Amino acid sequence: MLDRSRTRRGEAYPEALRATVEFARQAEDLGYHRFWVSEHHAVPGVAGSAPTVLASAVAAATRRIRVGTGGVMLPNHRPIVVAEQFGVLESLFPGRIDMGLGRSLGFTDGIRRALGRDKSAAAEFPEQLAELLGYFTGDQSTYPDVHARPAEGLRPAPFVLATGEGAGFAADAGLPLVIATFGGEERMLRSIDAYRVAFRPSVWAREPYVVVSGSVAVADSEREAEELLLPEAWSAAYSRTHGVFPPLVSVGEIRATAMTSRERAYLEESLRGHIRGTDEQVADELTRLVAVSGADEFLVTTSTFDRAAQLAAYARLARVMRLSGATAAAA
Repeated sequence: MLDRSRTRRGEAYPEALRATVEFARQAEDLGYHRFWVSEHHAVPGVAGSAPTVLASAVAAATRRIRVGTGGVMLPNHRPIVVAEQFGVLESLFPGRIDMGLGRSLGFTDGIRRALGRDKSAAAEFPEQLAELLGYFTGDQSTYPDVHARPAEGLRPAPFVLATGEGAGFAADAGLPLVIATFGGEERMLRSIDAYRVAFRPSVWAREPYVVVSGSVAVADSEREAEELLLPEAWSAAYSRTHGVFPPLVSVGEIRATAMTSRERAYLEESLRGHIRGTDEQVADELTRLVAVSGADEFLVTTSTFDRAAQLAAYARLARVMRLSGATAAAA
């Protein structure tokens, strides 16, 4: 599971962060394998801005579930600082920490300036990744006289989040790949195939490992499943027409909104590409997707306005996957 600590209309950021920690406890009870948190800066509808800090709180509140980031955006940070943070996490919660890494930058020029980065920083990802991993293995060459403590010698599990050329970077570094379905299934499958062909075994992974990610909504009917997805889809559509990614609002408020034709078109577009439907429909589609992609795990990232409904949907998904005997682990 990936939780971005989305805020709801009228909800304060601290409440959203506390809800994420509680959600992680519930995810562990439901039998999910991993719980990841994300990095978004200065986004009005997202409280999750400091993933390693939040991951520490989640790990402290849980007992068995693996905890990590989906992900730390490496171009925003110095690799040694990221290594030290994950070194601390792995030291405190040995064998439970996942180091998910992405190459996205801040959404706006202002955010990038505040972070001290520009658009060109994303091009440095391969070098940053090599430096970061080297701090754990003790053989990084960027600053050979520098040793990250307590990172050196530790092994938090690294993953590369695929955006653009991300699959190639994961293959070159010999790391597990996380790739989303929202770019289109055909494109995703091509990237996975290329990753497997180019994969170079490393101390981190001896063979390719693929995590497919996407939104999943399971309910009594397709319409009810669509309503679970509607608040997030409307937030995305609103951001494209107003330039602001807002907190989630209720389905009733969305249905009552007098949308422009442009807003409605973006909303319909935002609702496409998700896995939704009844128990049987969702089980069949997830099983099919795992089969065609050869995925080792499926990372679910689904949020809706009603937190109780969100938890119920995740509980139902866990039950559906157990009953279906799916071969990939739900993450």
